[in-house]
Amino acid sequence: MLSRVADSLYWINRYVERAENISRFVEVSEAMALDCPPGSAEPWLPLIEANGDRELFDKLHPSATPEDVVSFLVRNEENPNSIINCIAFARENARQIREVITTEMWEQLNDIYWILQESTSFWKEPGQEQLRNIRRACQLFYGITDSTLSRDLSWQFSRLGRLLERAEKTSRILDVKYFLLLPSPDEVGGVLDELQWISLLRSAGAYQMFRQSRQQAIEPKAVAGFLLLNPIFPRSVRYCLERIHETLKIIRGESVPGAPDELECLSGLTLARWSYTSIDALIAEGLHEAIDSLQSDFNQLHEQIEQRYFITANISASPTTLSSAELPCVPA
Repeated sequence: MLSRVADSLYWINRYVERAENISRFVEVSEAMALDCPPGSAEPWLPLIEANGDRELFDKLHPSATPEDVVSFLVRNEENPNSIINCIAFARENARQIREVITTEMWEQLNDIYWILQESTSFWKEPGQEQLRNIRRACQLFYGITDSTLSRDLSWQFSRLGRLLERAEKTSRILDVKYFLLLPSPDEVGGVLDELQWISLLRSAGAYQMFRQSRQQAIEPKAVAGFLLLNPIFPRSVRYCLERIHETLKIIRGESVPGAPDELECLSGLTLARWSYTSIDALIAEGLHEAIDSLQSDFNQLHEQIEQRYFITANISASPTTLSSAELPCVPA
């Protein structure tokens, strides 16, 4: 497969996954804001932190109102990680490789793009409805991809981009809750604290599956364990790492003789660290530090994937891809 094609497939899915995650985050935060004290910033600024865009946001919106946060994340053209820009970047990558993707994939992505760009009726809908429609449109793109694209290298690179972005965002939103929104001792277990943990689960699309797996009260340790270490929930970090490692082995080729290469070693070691540990051990050692280390591993994975498979594409410095330095980072 040509490097530029693999590069585009990888980034199409990272951008769509990013747009879907942001729409889910904002949708849940708008619902949570109804239960928070008037004027509370609890549901809003963490979204900026989770996307690593606080410096740009403060520059563009010094007043930092809830409306500013929603606009910045959804429609702001100066924010490279806004939903409208993510879909635009995904569409541009798709346009360059239309001969590789299916017609249904292109039509769905093109439809999302033009709705966000030109549909005045769409932007007149209530905010919750807008976000729900964006989320469903992105999920429909995943379904179309999985049901129409042959399970060759095209699908493997598509899945790789989606999984890496998903694992990164799940760990980021959890880190924000633990590190930036850690309540005072008096607030632990309170109504607002429980609402935040419920909203975190909903942000990851995990609330119902968490409740089915655990019938007891919602506790921070149980939520963190589910989102990080659950082996069967498709948005958990461990599940994504298992599929990333599996996908990299398929791309490299199971029949390639010799020891694993550097990329396969990194993905295998990262998977092992998060498969053979417990949430008690992670919390005892410092959950923020563990997630911070995980984020570093994700960045290294991206860099090595880029160097091994996309380096030819990067020579042309395509504006539709981001270097690892441009990936948002959680504050240390």
